[in-house]
Amino acid sequence: MSWKNIKLIFLREVRDQLRDRRTLFMVAVLPLLLYPALGIGMVQMTVTFEEQTRSVVVLGVDEIPSPKLIDGTKFRSDLFKEPASANKLRVISDATGNLEEHEIDEELRQEFTQFLDSLSENERKLQRLAVLERDFALDETYERSDPELAELIKEQQALRKEAIALLADSPAEVVILFPAGFKQAYADLTSSIADGAVSEEMLNDLPRPFVIHNSANERSEIAFNRANKALAAWEDEVLTDRLSQAKLPVAFTDAIPITDIDLAEADEIAANVWSKIFPALLVIMSVTGAFYPAIDLGAGEKERGTMETLLISPATRAEIVFGKFLTVMLFSISTALLNLASMGFTGKHMLTAVSQGAASPLGDLSFPPLLSLLWVVLLAIPLSALFSALSLSLAMFAKSSKEGQYYLTPLLMVTMGLTMFCLNPSIELTPYYSVLPVVGPALLLKSLLLEGATSSSVVTYVLPVLITSITYSGIALWWAIDQFQSEGILFREAERFDLGLWFRHLLRDKEETPSFSEATVCFVLIAMLQFLFLTSMQSSPSALSGPVRMVQVQLIYLIATVGVPPVLMGLLLTTNLWKTLKLHLPNWKYLLAACLLPLSLQPLTLELMSALDPFFPPLPPGAEQMMQAMATDTVPLWLTLATFALAPAVCEELAFRGFILSGLQRSKREWLPIIISAMLFGVIHMIPKQQFNAALLGLVLGLLAVRSQSLWPGVVFHFVFNGVQVLAARLTPEALTEGPAQFVFRVGESGTIESVSFQPVFLVVCAVVSGGLLYWLLNSGKPSTHLDSNSNLNGSFAAE
Repeated sequence: MSWKNIKLIFLREVRDQLRDRRTLFMVAVLPLLLYPALGIGMVQMTVTFEEQTRSVVVLGVDEIPSPKLIDGTKFRSDLFKEPASANKLRVISDATGNLEEHEIDEELRQEFTQFLDSLSENERKLQRLAVLERDFALDETYERSDPELAELIKEQQALRKEAIALLADSPAEVVILFPAGFKQAYADLTSSIADGAVSEEMLNDLPRPFVIHNSANERSEIAFNRANKALAAWEDEVLTDRLSQAKLPVAFTDAIPITDIDLAEADEIAANVWSKIFPALLVIMSVTGAFYPAIDLGAGEKERGTMETLLISPATRAEIVFGKFLTVMLFSISTALLNLASMGFTGKHMLTAVSQGAASPLGDLSFPPLLSLLWVVLLAIPLSALFSALSLSLAMFAKSSKEGQYYLTPLLMVTMGLTMFCLNPSIELTPYYSVLPVVGPALLLKSLLLEGATSSSVVTYVLPVLITSITYSGIALWWAIDQFQSEGILFREAERFDLGLWFRHLLRDKEETPSFSEATVCFVLIAMLQFLFLTSMQSSPSALSGPVRMVQVQLIYLIATVGVPPVLMGLLLTTNLWKTLKLHLPNWKYLLAACLLPLSLQPLTLELMSALDPFFPPLPPGAEQMMQAMATDTVPLWLTLATFALAPAVCEELAFRGFILSGLQRSKREWLPIIISAMLFGVIHMIPKQQFNAALLGLVLGLLAVRSQSLWPGVVFHFVFNGVQVLAARLTPEALTEGPAQFVFRVGESGTIESVSFQPVFLVVCAVVSGGLLYWLLNSGKPSTHLDSNSNLNGSFAAE
């Protein structure tokens, strides 16, 4: 690879992009103008914004005990933390002359008059509804007979309908009703408390005020929240007055006074703000900055007809792709950093202005330290590299710029989803998250900004995040170069997709084995069926009651969601089901290797997963229950073996080493189908720890299927591997320390099955045997070449 050619390509593409006004506007002008304009606009809107006054109707105002709740036409202003909030509520009451005091038009005044009359007429029904709502909330109807309970529910529903109809077209958002006799009853109760003659019956017989609102109506909910704050503050004053009359200390109701000490400093609060803004903006702007340049350098080059001229230059195709990649990456980093700088300065001045105008702990919002800002720039490089390579790969496949936008939009949507995931305060940087694409850098930057760039607990993740991010970028760049090597992709024609024609093509123009896209559809179908099955089980917890039922459901789940789709798709979409699912018998040597290899690999994988256990999140409760069901003696051994060994061996091999691997082999590559099928096999297991283990074993299973050109060695391997785990789960630690087993196993000091591990000598023997079998497998047989020589990965895309 000539760096001189790469430099020439890079400078050519940069000059072309700089001549494009749209690119310059998106990369430089828009970030510098957008955020200041938004900031000025938001400040202007805040200054000119006037919130609409909400109406609260209070019925029975003469029954309100002291201290007073209402001051003229509004709640007392000192009941609110901000006295100005009292002006945001208009209080309409049945007090004499209240309506005349309000500055409202005559039509609205008439509406309130009619509404107050309606409330007075229906006061008893509303009080009855309040009693029923309280009783049902406190579950006080459990002792009543079923017919009586049904009548009460029927009465409650009827009263709710009348209340809804009453308030539906009313001018008020909230209604507060104090029942008749409440003031006197409250005074009597207070006197009884002062005399020490109060009883629980007196407390229960006290009439209770109630508030009617509609939580589905935003205006009603806003008014209710404000009125509720005033009522809570007034209730505290009433309680204080009651304690004074009873000659009790005011702090009597505060059983254990707790003092809240907030240790947050201004710089820590600022770090918390920036840790939410910078990572999200860096990720989103990195992918956005790569979006349009990639389309222009890929699909745009095809539209302008300059791709052919570029291909006949002395530069190799890899050098051309590398030059384009560096160009897209340059604009991606520039867009991200310019947006961060503009957003940072605008946000700092806006938040500082807001904090100075109101009681806020932000103070003078300071920028993160210089070292943290340097980490922002450093982490922008692998993120931009990943998005640039992915965007360029997808843009190369597109025939036109419009088509390229269709292909790149899902990448943007997935990125936004990952960004929202990282913004969750409960998501913290862990070893597992540190190796995930996009998530690792975003969480690392969040931790660096929040805890400081010198925090030892955070710095330990820097190397894993950078190494994995560079690796993902390299894989994406390799894919882009691979795309550019194909004439079928560079010069493909844009086709119009018709769903009906596509189905007719699938059913009419069948081939012996599935295409790459059909294999992809099979995987998506399995994933969707699993999702639907699991969600349906969550809504039917009775179906998973007891270990036996759990195991039975798991067996049905594997057959229905994993085993059935590849068989049906093979029957519908291919002409040779036998070849598609690789059902012919293999050489006996591969069957023997399939019997020995799982026995030697099992101890190694168990020790590896045990060592990596702190790296992965803990198993979810459902998975823990399933593992316990597999080990319990209440489930018949034959059912456990059928569910956890036989069904996965048959169903998962039919899907991943049968239909899906056959489709992936249309690429005419040797290792790419094995790797992709292994990754898909891992992903489908959903639980991170199982995903990693399944992906590693998927490589061995794929190699067995390709070398033997048969599904059966994989089925045997899978059954033996899972079967040994099922049998081992039913052993006791005592059984592992007697006889020959003591040379294989060793039991920890706790003496539990979890403390069991393998003897080092035995692990060395297993490693030697496994290495020898894998070496023989790598050098025996030949990759499958029985597929149609005219079919390949690119052709499969074009055909679809």
